[in-house]
This record gives sequence, C-alpha cells and structure tokens, in this order.
Amino acid sequence: MRWSKLYLPTYKESPSDAEIPSHKLMIRAGAIKKLTSGVYTFLPVGFRVLRKIEAIVREEMDAIGSQEILMPILHPAELYEESGRLQNFGPELFKLNDRKQRMFALGPTHEEVVTDLARAEMRSYRQLPQTLYQILTKFRDEIRPRFGVMRAREFIMKDAYSFHDSDESLEVTYQDMAGAYHRILDRCGLDHMMVEADAGVIGGDVNHEFIVLTEAGESEIFTCSCGYTANSERAESLGQPLSSNESVAEGSPVRVETPGQKTIDEVSAFLEADPSQLVKTLLYRSEGQIVAALIPGDRSLNEVKLMKLLGDPQVQTLGDQEILDVTGAPVGFSGPVGLPKSTRIIADKLLESYEGMIVGANENDAHLRGVKMGRDFVPTETASISEAKAGDTCPRCAKYELVTQRGVELGHIFKLGKKYSRSMNATYLDRDGKDHKFIMGCYGFGVSRAVAAAVEANHDERGIVWPRSITPFHAIVLPINVSDDHTIKVAESIYAELSEQGLDVLFDDRDLRAGFRFKDADLIGVPLRITLGERSLRENKIEIYYRGEDRSELVDPGNVAGLIKAYYDEKPAA
Repeated sequence: MRWSKLYLPTYKESPSDAEIPSHKLMIRAGAIKKLTSGVYTFLPVGFRVLRKIEAIVREEMDAIGSQEILMPILHPAELYEESGRLQNFGPELFKLNDRKQRMFALGPTHEEVVTDLARAEMRSYRQLPQTLYQILTKFRDEIRPRFGVMRAREFIMKDAYSFHDSDESLEVTYQDMAGAYHRILDRCGLDHMMVEADAGVIGGDVNHEFIVLTEAGESEIFTCSCGYTANSERAESLGQPLSSNESVAEGSPVRVETPGQKTIDEVSAFLEADPSQLVKTLLYRSEGQIVAALIPGDRSLNEVKLMKLLGDPQVQTLGDQEILDVTGAPVGFSGPVGLPKSTRIIADKLLESYEGMIVGANENDAHLRGVKMGRDFVPTETASISEAKAGDTCPRCAKYELVTQRGVELGHIFKLGKKYSRSMNATYLDRDGKDHKFIMGCYGFGVSRAVAAAVEANHDERGIVWPRSITPFHAIVLPINVSDDHTIKVAESIYAELSEQGLDVLFDDRDLRAGFRFKDADLIGVPLRITLGERSLRENKIEIYYRGEDRSELVDPGNVAGLIKAYYDEKPAA
C-alpha cells in the first residue's frame, strides 16, 4: 500500500472530548472517526488491526471446537419478555417498532436468540455438547458513551454459547474457553489476568473477566498474594482494623448538634472523629419499598451488590424531597434510628464489628453518637454491600492485604446454568426420552474494544506502538528523497521483496519533509521503519528503526528482507 493512495488522515491535536490515550491516539492516527456519540467508523488503518484480532479470535475458537454462525441483529421483543430481560436490561436496550408496530430490539447480546435456536434444533442428548460463536456488531444505549471505542453504543464482539447435559460438561468447555482467551490475549501481545467478576444482566453466579493491565484502565482489580483476584464489582474484603472506636452510650444514643454539617468530612471534622466511626445511611426505593443501605463512613456503596441483593436492577436513589418525607430531615442527616417500620435496613457486614457508631439523627442539624446496632436499631439483614479498598484483609485467606491494579476488560465468560433454558423452556431428550433443560455457558470477547486496549497498553508520547502480531503494517518503507531515482529504485525493490514474503508494507511515497513523515510513522505505530537516505545508500546502507525499542541499525540493502522476516518470526508476539 502506498501512503499517497491510503485514506489515512493524521492530526497534531487530540479531539477535545478525548479523555484517555487510546481515544486520543486512535483519532490522531487516523484509525477511527467519530460519527456521533458512541458511534465510530473504523478507517483503513484501524480496520486492519480489527481484522487481525478477528483472525486470532477465530483461530482460537475453531481450535477448541467452537462453530461459527451468524445470527440476526434485529431481535423480536417477545424473546426478551420470555427471558425476563426486557425490563432488566432497562434503557440500555435499543428498541424500535416495525411498520406493524411490533417491537424489536437491536441485539446487545444473543442469549435469547441462540436459546431459541437450540430449543428448535437440539432435541437429543446425542447432539450435546455444542458450542456456537459469532463475531458481530452489538448495540447498547450507554448512558455515558466515552473513551472512544472502549465504551461505545455500537461495538464488535465475539460471543459464544455452549449447551450441555451436565455441569461436568459445562466445566470442560468453560476451562477450554478460558484457555482460548488466555492464548488470544497472549497472541495479541497483551499482559492480562483472569479475575472473578459480577454477572450483571447476563446472569450466572460463576463468571470471570479477562483484564488487560494498564494504568488508564477503567476497571479496578483487587488481588492478593494467596491467588484471590476480583474486579471492584465482585471484590469482597474483611476490612481493616478501626483506627479509633466510637464508644457505646449508656442506655441510649446521645444527640449532638451538627449545624450545617452534612458530609462525612464535615461531620467527622466537627465532632473530631475519624470518618470510619460514622455510618452512612443511603436511601433507595425498590419495587415500592424504602431501602436503607448502611455502610462505614469511609467507604462507598457497591450499587451492583445492592441491586443483586435486592433482585432489582431498577432500584432508584431517593430524591431530596423523598428523603425529607421519609426521615423528616434534609439530605445529610439520615440515620437508621427511628426510620419507618416498613423500611428494609441492610447493614454492611463490616458494621458487625462496630461497638458504637455515629449516625444521622433524622433531624435537621443533628447526629447521634454512641449508637449500637441491635439495641438502637435492628437491621433487616447484613450483607457485603460496600466497596473493597486497597489494604483490606483478603476475604479468602484472611491473612494478606489486598492490592489494586487497573485494567481494561476484554473478555467475560459465564456459567449460565439453566437461567435461559428454564425461562424459555428450552429442553432436550435424555437417554430415557425425558425432557431436561439445557445447561448453558456464554463467552464474550470485545473485538473492537481490543483495538483500543492494545493502544492503551502500548503507546508513548509520540504515538501508538502496535504489538507486532496485530500491527496494521509490518513495516514502513520511507525514502527520504522521493525525487531521487536511485533511492526510489532501491525502495521499490525492498517494498516488492517484503510484499512477496506476505508482509503488509506501507510505502511512504509522499513528497513531504522527512521530519513530518517520521512523526507520522511514529504516530501510527508501525513496529519497523525502513529509511533510505541518499548519503547512506552511497555507503550501501539502509536504516531500520525499531519503534518499540527506540533503536536503529544500519544494514546492507540485501539483508533487509531477511532481518524483517526474522523479526516477525520471533516469539513472543509483542
């Protein structure tokens, strides 16, 4: 490919709405172009990377016996009514009506569609197990699309689905898929880990995410030296020893004036108490019932855990007026003592170790000190609903501290069990002719997201540094003087020889200043740049610049093809 013929717009400045390096660099390097919020066109350079990742995914899926199919994007809403996800997916589900006013959804995933396929075609245990996969565009109406193709409303995903007659059979496929995901990410040159995760609206208690490690990643990962790993939505902990304790008041709590002090920081400073001595009372409405979630003052609520506990993905935070109506006090002074009897009070498990606590008094400008759980209020239940923090004691070994890392989620695998086969009555006949519900698994991998993750994990101040296995071009041939016949003749010869070896080569034939073209080459991140200058050619030398290692070497023109082939034959791929 000749640069003069390639559609490759590059930019010096980053777009104003870009927040993370991958979004900035993919726009600047001409890999993607924004159409509207959360919707992007993959331009030729970006699409080349996308196709190479797709090829790796296909090879690894096929290697474990998965069979590729292609399912519709347009889904009848009745399937989602059957599964119960029409409501649970909420506003993220794109919906539309046809000319007959029949409702459809644009597929966010394909559990319903593939289950419908299985119940129609897989009738006997002899057909099991089966694993089907596809690589297809998905749609989710994200409340806040951001980070370019990292969190988009339209994206490309590989989704696979397996059907089994036993948990043991599902376990085999689950481990096969986990191994395939590790190999995919290794082949893409991406440092990663597998962590316990939350299933969200997909379902399944056993599920794991595959996280590419990068400091700018939106996922927070908790790990322990004992081997425990979980994302922030799933992670639990045994907390940390309290730095100071609130003593229990004799007989009943002590009411203290806290005029104008609403936040944890304000109240703790005013009362000269540690934030951990305070307890937050967060109020919600779930299916018509008021819910009070109690957590330590120095922690945040894990709303995913709360929604899962309540079984209500549509749980809503109470507004200011609703809080006043329920507690009799404005925001900032809510507490568990004296709430209406119908309130469901959920106390975080970490509060079980509290002797006393400071809470809102449900009165304006007042708090209660020395409150004792069980005496002054009785929670409906206790559960792990607060977010873990770095330095917490590991919940598995109860010995070591949790540490945190950041990363980007690329893969997610689930043991669905009978969640969909039960709700959609998808059955097969066993050896005795009896009906049984399918045991299912599902396995997603963000293909378009992987392009951004690769940039996020591999870049510097000059631009992208593509892993060699997914680079859009293996090398750039860059003659300094495109008007010099000898230089061009040698450049054309090298270009032809590399192309004949099956390498993707970009010939920079633009009549522009060398410095400008060097910056463009660094920006788009091709691993090797072959530079031909008149002076070095007179000495029968050509420069090969290694982008990832930031080093150059001068070689004989006749050795270029062999060196580059050897470079790409090396392992590992990064």
